[in-house]
Amino acid sequence: MNNTDLQNKVAIITGASRGIGLAIAKLFHKNNAKIVITDIDENTLEIVKKNFNDDKNVLSIVSDVSDIDSVKNMIDTTVNEFGKIDILVNCAGITRDNLIIRMKEEDWDSVIDTNLKSVFLTSKIAGRYMMKAKSGNIINITSVVGITGNAGQTNYSASKAGVIGITKSLAKEFASKNIRVNAIAPGFIDTAMTKNLKESAKEQLINAILLKRLGTTEDIAKSALFLASSLSNYITGQTLVVDGGMIV
Repeated sequence: MNNTDLQNKVAIITGASRGIGLAIAKLFHKNNAKIVITDIDENTLEIVKKNFNDDKNVLSIVSDVSDIDSVKNMIDTTVNEFGKIDILVNCAGITRDNLIIRMKEEDWDSVIDTNLKSVFLTSKIAGRYMMKAKSGNIINITSVVGITGNAGQTNYSASKAGVIGITKSLAKEFASKNIRVNAIAPGFIDTAMTKNLKESAKEQLINAILLKRLGTTEDIAKSALFLASSLSNYITGQTLVVDGGMIV
């Protein structure tokens, strides 16, 4: 078995119907994990499930990760199906960008609930199973704007900064039970979120990146695989910045 083999591991990936979440799900599956792909979008999730050719080691669950009952159902269903949870990847996220004086309260609330409250809920419920097993691995997807801030993204930046705080706190709470908790802070990644940028804005972004390119979802998935694998057994409470050198 190689060091990135996830054989016999059960991994839940939230926000797995697209972008970074889907790339992580595919790479974990390729490395022999049993995976649970979850998303609030039932139609998209069904399409994604077909990409795995009805593999019995792939379970899809429609879930609203900002709702505790939905989260409990997702995690309990996982344990009933696969018997345990080894890895939780919190990848669900949305944006509702605007300058703060124009930002609607519901746009603040929806971003905080989806991006931040979800990490609290999933970690709380999955953490109970992991503590009983005295083993587990939580990987939270944050963002470089959670470190630097970004004009027009007060809600998103606040939610992602909060994810970093949760990561550090949970690492301290869970370490005695052999549960590691880390975060990945992607820079600008070539996803649906960045495709709407004007070419001039995209060019300006690329010029600010040392490696002179946007990141790919696979770049983030590889980082998640590292944190999920035995290669990172002595790493916890850390935020791994994967941004091509954007915020050096």
